[in-house]
Amino acid sequence: MTQKTQWKPARRWGVGVAALAAVVVLVWAAYRPRPMDVETATVTEGRFEQVIEEDGQLRLQHRYLITAPTAAQLQRPTLKVGDAVQAGDVVAVLAPAASQLIDPRTRSVLQQRVGSADAAVAAGRANVQRAQAALAQATIDAERSAKLAQDNFIAASARDQSRLAREAAVQALKAAQAEQNAAEHAASEARAALGRAEPSGGGIPGREAGLWSLKSPVSGRVIKLHKDSSEPVQAGAPLLEIGDTGAMEAVIDVLSGDAPRIATGAAVQLATGRNQPPLAGQVVRVDPVAFTKTSALGIEEQRVNITVALNAPAAELQKLGDGFRVDARITVSAQDGALLVPSAALVRQGEGWQVFVLQAGKARARAVSFRDRNADSAWVKEGLKAGETVVLYPGSGMKDGQPVKGKRAA
Repeated sequence: MTQKTQWKPARRWGVGVAALAAVVVLVWAAYRPRPMDVETATVTEGRFEQVIEEDGQLRLQHRYLITAPTAAQLQRPTLKVGDAVQAGDVVAVLAPAASQLIDPRTRSVLQQRVGSADAAVAAGRANVQRAQAALAQATIDAERSAKLAQDNFIAASARDQSRLAREAAVQALKAAQAEQNAAEHAASEARAALGRAEPSGGGIPGREAGLWSLKSPVSGRVIKLHKDSSEPVQAGAPLLEIGDTGAMEAVIDVLSGDAPRIATGAAVQLATGRNQPPLAGQVVRVDPVAFTKTSALGIEEQRVNITVALNAPAAELQKLGDGFRVDARITVSAQDGALLVPSAALVRQGEGWQVFVLQAGKARARAVSFRDRNADSAWVKEGLKAGETVVLYPGSGMKDGQPVKGKRAA
């Protein structure tokens, strides 16, 4: 009985100790610091590029504008935008322009002009006949005088006068013939003016005849139609534009402050659309003048146009077109073998920068310096080594030595 009495208190004490230990473990597990889930990345060595990203558009290197060489009536075009043409193909046809409508009074005046012109022609013919008769008489007199002078019946001076009279008759005949020709031309002009005033049952005179075909100077595609129907056009009026879509370039406008950093020959990558491979190119010209452009936020900016030559086959460019939008990535400088850390890992610390390095499950703050940086990464100068793991997007709440649980960024 004595032994049984002594065992019960010892057993109760052991159970109490165990319960207290369990409570302590539960409290420690409940309040101990839990590792923070963070995204991580590895410090690597690679190519560092300083780039300028802007948008622009494609344009044809050469475009040809077909214009009307004279006032005429344009026949309805058969070409559409995008149609392929070869050098020498007919791209537009012009017909003589229609005459203006003439009132009855003007028509009567024109009819009287025709009558006057016919009378002048008749008078010219009569003058020619009179001059011919005078020439015939002068010729007979000259021949007779020559024979008489040969036989010494008249003086030599009389013979010379007859010869000169014949020459005068020849010139008078030529003058009369010229006057007759002038009268006939004037009559034809008067009849033509009257013919334009008279109604015609067959439509506009000369519409089917005298067509003027305009031909393409180059092989390419129709990129714009200025006239898409039959209509009167004036001299110099634009009709259509032709260009080779296989020979294009890109025009990128950048801030005037960035333009001095861009050198001729700089590499450029152009994105033309979703799931499309980028086009490679290089800068061939930086314009020496700037222009004002209002941004999407309503801010006026000074911009400079950069011309980029495309290093792509013509067959690939045929899928694109004039004025297509592109996103450009212009390489300003590049360095191979640079030590790179993601820009998302950098945290401002006073006047400098720091990163959090993952070591033994904890984030350790470390000061770093870099030579240059871009939107994606920084070129590290001091503070990191290749292969170390850094915390991305650490935020202001992260402290040195804080337990973390890293997960590789996708």
